[in-house]
Amino acid sequence: MNLSVSERGELALLQRSRTAAVAQVRRARLILLLDEGATWSSIKRELRCDSRFIATWGNRFVEQRLAGLFGRHPGRAPLRDPAKLEARVLERTLKHKPRDGSTHWSSRKLAAEMKLPFMTVQRIWRKHNVQPHRIERHMISNDPDFEAKAADVIGLYLNPPAHAAVFCVDEKTAIQALDRKDRMLPLSPGRAQSHGFEYKRNGTLSLFAALNTATGEVLGQTAPRHTSAQFVAFLADIVASQSAGKAIHVICDNVSAHKTDKVEDFLAEHANVAIHYTPTYSSWLNQVENWFARIQRDVIARGVFTSTKDLDKKLMRYIRQYNRNAKPLKWKYDNTANRIRCNSSGSVD
Repeated sequence: MNLSVSERGELALLQRSRTAAVAQVRRARLILLLDEGATWSSIKRELRCDSRFIATWGNRFVEQRLAGLFGRHPGRAPLRDPAKLEARVLERTLKHKPRDGSTHWSSRKLAAEMKLPFMTVQRIWRKHNVQPHRIERHMISNDPDFEAKAADVIGLYLNPPAHAAVFCVDEKTAIQALDRKDRMLPLSPGRAQSHGFEYKRNGTLSLFAALNTATGEVLGQTAPRHTSAQFVAFLADIVASQSAGKAIHVICDNVSAHKTDKVEDFLAEHANVAIHYTPTYSSWLNQVENWFARIQRDVIARGVFTSTKDLDKKLMRYIRQYNRNAKPLKWKYDNTANRIRCNSSGSVD
């Protein structure tokens, strides 16, 4: 090759480069091997190439020196129609399942299936807001009187009767008093709070709660079991919390404990109390469910309870503290185009 000192230096630098293209490094190594007098067979073994590669780039270097090692037409990957590619990816994502039996696609599984870079799949999913890894749950009410019952409950929220109290009532049943067997590791910089995996069951309690829709205050009571008698006793506490003779409207669900003879007898004795039942599978209409989510998050989920008495004490303390700054819930329905309505068959859309 009759390499000059400067050419040999340039080729050596190119051969050791960590940023140059692999093809250029390979060609530089080829010229250095040829200049050292290496045989073609040894070059083929070292570079894993054929005779045409050696002849082509050896001749180019002889004719053009260093400039001949750079491709004249490096080319580019064939262009794909973006719209057609997106349509193929979306069609495969939405209408087909992975062949390995998985319930949904991952970007890497789909990329391997379609022979695409997984980042291309992620980009298309992100553009069209497709999220195969997520799942949401819904529940459809089969109550034939859904619209009338829902309108009745919503009317109590939006336009409550004058000089009357409206309470959302429900029970959070079988709250477990769990005590951890291992000591808790506290929160610290760089580490989340940690509970031991092993726990001890110390019994269960049911929490009865009544949310005053006007003030946001909560009246709570715990009981060992969730029974109709306990529900009636709680209704009596609600009545006792209001002035004598004041009209009271109670919103609750259709659980069997709310519709027994004991409840009917209580309503017959207290003419100022009226119960409004939410439609089946429509717990979202009961505002106290929102408050149950709060106490579950704040007290129950990560709580450590040595006994049911300890559980009762902590639940009641939370209710007392909550009532000091209680505020009524404000619901806002953003999608006014999607309204509650019945179709021609009588079912609810």
